[in-house]
Amino acid sequence: MTNKSIYTKLIKQKAKELGFDYCGISKAEFLEDDAPKLETWLKNNMHGQMDYMQNHFDMRLDPRLLVENAKSVISLSYNYYTDKIQEYSSAPKISKYAFGEDYHLVLSDKLTELYIYIQEQIGEVNGRTFVDSAPVLERAWAKRSGLGWIGKNANLINKKAGSFYFLCEAIIDVELDYDAPVTDHCGTCTACMDACPTKAIVEPYKVDGSKCISYFTIELKENIPIEMKGKFKNWAFGCDICQDVCPWNKFSKENREKRFMPIDQLLTMTKEEWSDLNENIFKELFKKSAIKRAKYNGLVRNIVFLENNS
Repeated sequence: MTNKSIYTKLIKQKAKELGFDYCGISKAEFLEDDAPKLETWLKNNMHGQMDYMQNHFDMRLDPRLLVENAKSVISLSYNYYTDKIQEYSSAPKISKYAFGEDYHLVLSDKLTELYIYIQEQIGEVNGRTFVDSAPVLERAWAKRSGLGWIGKNANLINKKAGSFYFLCEAIIDVELDYDAPVTDHCGTCTACMDACPTKAIVEPYKVDGSKCISYFTIELKENIPIEMKGKFKNWAFGCDICQDVCPWNKFSKENREKRFMPIDQLLTMTKEEWSDLNENIFKELFKKSAIKRAKYNGLVRNIVFLENNS
């Protein structure tokens, strides 16, 4: 067995030990197939007000611009699925991924531990780890690394685990054994496209981010357009519709991460309690939550929009 095979095996074993469900590795090189797709997506303003998507265009397509002499992109997935639901159906809905502790905090800790382990096992390694923290096309790399295929809703789907998981990466200057992509298994299914209330999935495999409920409830800083009246299906932070209807998510299993355990109070809040939410309660309830991304005023805006436009 060569050194790169030994290192690959050690990295994948450690990733599994840390709770990652899948770990795949691909060669660090220019994403030639993704370049024209990204350029067209940006040119058509499908990023809306997510101006950061226009920044560092070259870096998004070439990891060697992020890590000097990069050789390998290690892609990892971490399950966040839960069958827990909010107790009151009339309450504003929160996406599953935000039920517990902010995934940035959880996965950053695990990636740091993985990187330290790599240094211990291989020696001096130059690299960086990423959890939505840099211009990295995480789904493209996960696809290349065999973690799944990119579905018609633009989420990465795994045949055994569905799509309710986070993606993150480590880019290092060490050559490893590389995995091969898997085939697409969406077939003729259009469940996600049919279910999207804002028609954000404009065609198979293309999502107009500026029409997505997650965009409106998290990224948009202005008032929500009135033409979206009655289309939010009570979502106040994020949206799970296109994943909930995906047939592959029948294979989703409860995550085993204690830090992703849902905040009890969040699950039991009534519609009235959400309406009465004040800034102090927001800060205390969501101090370690991804919901902080929307900020207090943003979440209140979303709740008021739902109340006025249901």
